[in-house]
Amino acid sequence: MIAPSVLAADFANLQRDIEMINHSPADWFHIDIMDGVFVPNISFGISVVEAVNRYAAKPLDVHLMIVQPERYLEAFRKAGAQVLTVHYEACPHLHRTIQQIKDLGAKAGVALNPHTPVSVLEDIIANLDLVLIMSVNPGFGGQKFIENTYKKVQQVATLIAQLGSQAIIEIDGGVDMSNAAQLHAAGAGVLVAGSAVFNSPSPTQTIANFKKIG
Repeated sequence: MIAPSVLAADFANLQRDIEMINHSPADWFHIDIMDGVFVPNISFGISVVEAVNRYAAKPLDVHLMIVQPERYLEAFRKAGAQVLTVHYEACPHLHRTIQQIKDLGAKAGVALNPHTPVSVLEDIIANLDLVLIMSVNPGFGGQKFIENTYKKVQQVATLIAQLGSQAIIEIDGGVDMSNAAQLHAAGAGVLVAGSAVFNSPSPTQTIANFKKIG
């Protein structure tokens, strides 16, 4: 599955870019929410998710890079989020937060920063729909891919198999055609692509090329 990152879209022509994704082979819209506290950047909030949802013909995959995400889950769900991913590092009561997402009728995901070991998921992975591996340090688009990501994907895939989880693995950060096939081979089921899609000469063709992998 391919989830183009709205963060890399042209915000002066957002509806145009949403329609492009609608008519492409992409599977999800990936929307990064940053609060300037959990990560050193601010992106956008609930109103932009609502605006994207008005025109989007595909599910909204909302990645909350914020502190106290449990305070905003209901609002983002009402705005149109169909997948809600919170960071392990931001959730002291992670099991409760995951249950809250599920009670809202959304798919529940947990994201891990590059330095966070996969082992922290052992007690929660059976409850997850998605595990998001950050392949860059979160906060800014266009960063260089961290090579250790391949090993982490394999570790998560092993954990999913061992504990009977139905979770799929998503990769976010520095994903392009140079690493997509290896990520897919390691066990990734969803690739988030921002700059690689929107900065390419033909975003629709680039998405189609990603879809051909595997």
